[in-house]
Amino acid sequence: MAGLSDPELRRELQALGFQPGPITDTTRDVYRKKLRHLRGEVRLREEARPRSEERLRTEARPREEAPLRAQPAVASLRAEPWPSPPASSSAFGPAGAYGDFGAPAALKLLPVDCERKTDEFCQAKQKAALLELLHELYNFLAIQAGNFECGNPDKLKSKCIPVMEAQEYIANVTGSSSARFEAALTWILSSNKDVGICLKGEDPSELVTTVDKVVCLESARPRMGVGCRLSRALLTAVTHVLVFFWCLAFLWGLLIFLKYRWRKLEEEEQAMYEMVKKIIDVVQDHYVDWEQDMERYPYVGILHVRDTLIPPQSRRRMKRVWDRAVEFLASNESRIQTESHRVAGEDMLVWRWTKPSFFSDSER
Repeated sequence: MAGLSDPELRRELQALGFQPGPITDTTRDVYRKKLRHLRGEVRLREEARPRSEERLRTEARPREEAPLRAQPAVASLRAEPWPSPPASSSAFGPAGAYGDFGAPAALKLLPVDCERKTDEFCQAKQKAALLELLHELYNFLAIQAGNFECGNPDKLKSKCIPVMEAQEYIANVTGSSSARFEAALTWILSSNKDVGICLKGEDPSELVTTVDKVVCLESARPRMGVGCRLSRALLTAVTHVLVFFWCLAFLWGLLIFLKYRWRKLEEEEQAMYEMVKKIIDVVQDHYVDWEQDMERYPYVGILHVRDTLIPPQSRRRMKRVWDRAVEFLASNESRIQTESHRVAGEDMLVWRWTKPSFFSDSER
């Protein structure tokens, strides 16, 4: 059966009275299973036909011989003057219970229509049919979702299969009506069990509560082949390894950057302290020169000190060091005072060296 081509498989199914739908990679195994099932039913009917004919002949023979066996009983009634007891227990007892067809073993069960019946037998049959429909629907959706995840050979737009397509497939495979298909969807909506089938509406984020709002069906457990599973597992492992190395490289780069930043801050702080020392020396030397009448004013401009200590080509690069040094002197150096004076017709900030007092006010 595995060697049948798609046209031969279609002809075999049609010859057995089954009209298949499109035969694709996802439905071929299902139709082969259906063909095997139909052939089995035909074989069972052919084997049961001789036995049924033999049973009918066996049942017909006692009915034909019954009138002949009844004639001696009638003759004895004429010969004897007393009435004979009724032979109901032996001759007519079994026949009275089941008519003229003999024992209950010969009774044939007629097919029962359980569509509108609620007895226990029909409920069991309806439940079995519903489970078979759900099983076929689950397999169909799982295969379609697996194919969509594994390269999408059937060019599906989504792994959520439209309701009409799923209903047509179930009708071709199981012969179920649309009412039974809707009953299965209703059972899924009303059941609190996880059957592996998701019902979705126009908005996938909204919860569907009625069958008429169901637009498509999606499997929650895609069924993928071994090759697809291995390739996806390999891809996942490679992705995780790459992510791990990317994270490791990022952390390593971050550590290098932080070490570089700490080193630059240390160098900048060291440069700031050196700049503060140079500024103190310049301001103190200027004050000493003023005491020796070598300078006109006892203070010196801040910008003048900057231009003296930092060459022009380095002023942009050393701006941060200079600003930190000026801020440090303003808050941590009591021997240098910051003042504002008019020099050459312009107001400017200057530094003045403050000579420390040798005696406190209490001693004076």
